[in-house]
Amino acid sequence: MNIHEYQSKDVLREYGVNVPNGYVAYTADEAVEAAQKLNSDVKVVKAQIHAGGRGNAGGVKLAKSVDDVRTYAEELLGKQLVTHQTGSEGKEVTRLLIEEGSDIQSEYYVGLVLDRATSRIVMMASEEGGTEIEEVASESPEKIFKEVIDPVVGLAGYQARRLAFNINMPDELIGKAAKFMMGLYDVYVEKDCSIAEINPLVTTGDGQVMALDAKLNFDDNAMFRQQDLTELRDLSEEDDKEIEASKSGLSYVALDGNIGCMVNGAGLAMSTMDIIKHYGGDPANFLDVGGGATAEKVTEAFKIILSDSSVKGIFVNIFGGIMKCDVIAEGVVEATKQMGLEIPLVVRLEGTNVESGKQILDESGLNITSAASMADGAEKVVSAVK
Repeated sequence: MNIHEYQSKDVLREYGVNVPNGYVAYTADEAVEAAQKLNSDVKVVKAQIHAGGRGNAGGVKLAKSVDDVRTYAEELLGKQLVTHQTGSEGKEVTRLLIEEGSDIQSEYYVGLVLDRATSRIVMMASEEGGTEIEEVASESPEKIFKEVIDPVVGLAGYQARRLAFNINMPDELIGKAAKFMMGLYDVYVEKDCSIAEINPLVTTGDGQVMALDAKLNFDDNAMFRQQDLTELRDLSEEDDKEIEASKSGLSYVALDGNIGCMVNGAGLAMSTMDIIKHYGGDPANFLDVGGGATAEKVTEAFKIILSDSSVKGIFVNIFGGIMKCDVIAEGVVEATKQMGLEIPLVVRLEGTNVESGKQILDESGLNITSAASMADGAEKVVSAVK
């Protein structure tokens, strides 16, 4: 789950992590009111969308007066902001962060991720702040420093200080930087983050170390114990079909193709999309019904796939382990009847009760094409769509 920058900073503030003062605004009037509360000659007007690269796209403005704040607010609110992460369609700006300006001396990067190779949290830091960390990793990997964190001990003070030294933080600010990193680590662990990224982390003229920007992403699987965070979810930033899928316990991601994919298991989903591409087709979605899907879930999955008008064919690729193929077949038949399906439907079943499942499909009297293998199914659906 993603949240906005201003929400991330509110969470960080709770843990004593230093961030600039600021307020969220939904209208130009609210932006002016927020600016008047701030004790700063310069105010920053920042578009709030779930995407990076806002500054380069014109989504961050420096205002030297309240009139400037109003002008920039009116300019940004309702605008489709296009960044390198939004795609050409962009994202509509519906809210702003009005923040006090900072006397920036230097910019750095600090981030936390889970390293799946070691099953441990890693803190990364670099003196190349304010730029994409991927670019730094590609062009100057020697400028990224890492500390692997023992889950029993947590981030040790010496590790935080070593990172601060390595990124050439001023000597007099090493202590503040280490405290900042320790607080950020606490946020990452206690809030079940999947990513905690501060870019840039800045030092200021009055000797502060603070997060000028902040990005927190959270593990969806942990949201049952993070109820306060679920309230921060901005549904307007998400695809309508993905929202409906999440309500039904389905994993759905919209893509640009025209072949709907329904599978069970993320690995099988990736393989299915790959083999469709191999045969010259384009997947319209990633849809994983999970290991314990019911006929009802399958029906709901069909509805979600068919709500995309670009879908011209569907490939159902199921490996029945815990899930039984006959149950899936019943769901496919029921969904086909309910939806009055008119586009090509190819089904490949393998695993538990596979013969019963195939029999249900064959005896349904519906226009369903059976496939003997994943490759056979992919080739058939691509051919049918073309």
